[in-house]
Amino acid sequence: MDGRTGKGERTRARLLEVAVRRFAAEGYRRTSLSAVADDAGVTPAAAYAYFRGKEGLFEAAVDADAAALIDEALGGLGEGAMVSPHSLLLPLLVAGLETHPLARRVLAGQEPEVIDRLLALPSLLELRARVADGLALAQSMGAVRADIDPQSLSIGLETVVLALLIASLQVHGVDEERTAGVGAVFDAILKSPPAVPPRR
Repeated sequence: MDGRTGKGERTRARLLEVAVRRFAAEGYRRTSLSAVADDAGVTPAAAYAYFRGKEGLFEAAVDADAAALIDEALGGLGEGAMVSPHSLLLPLLVAGLETHPLARRVLAGQEPEVIDRLLALPSLLELRARVADGLALAQSMGAVRADIDPQSLSIGLETVVLALLIASLQVHGVDEERTAGVGAVFDAILKSPPAVPPRR
């Protein structure tokens, strides 16, 4: 990596760090690209070199905060837990929202401009792929039913998790009992049924 490339990556990372903080505190409408650039110690023109205006910066900031939240949740699963992430991942994501206010703000419906693009965020596509890989591994170990497509199931899991987070945050905050209930439902769906002894 040459010096210019390294400096460029650091500048982009700094802009994202400031943008996450600014957008989380002040929202999309009240945050200007020039204010983010100023806080990051660069000119607005420099910011445009990395992002397609304020909208592009906002989407990148949301994805960066979501990616950090997901990485922390997956890291908290522990060794081997990716073979059955469905019951543990949701509580970890819920807990992590407290330290990822921009992700929380978007899920809470405070930024309606971006909610329709939420499912296309690279961080969520990566999560979907990692969950599918974990489920496929669990199938190979006999821990999950073999008659379910991991790709389809990972999309379903993502949809249910997002729906619960959005509904909970917009109505009354995250309900631990509902969180546990969703995990229990997925446990019941995914487990291989016990072998039925042959009739005599």
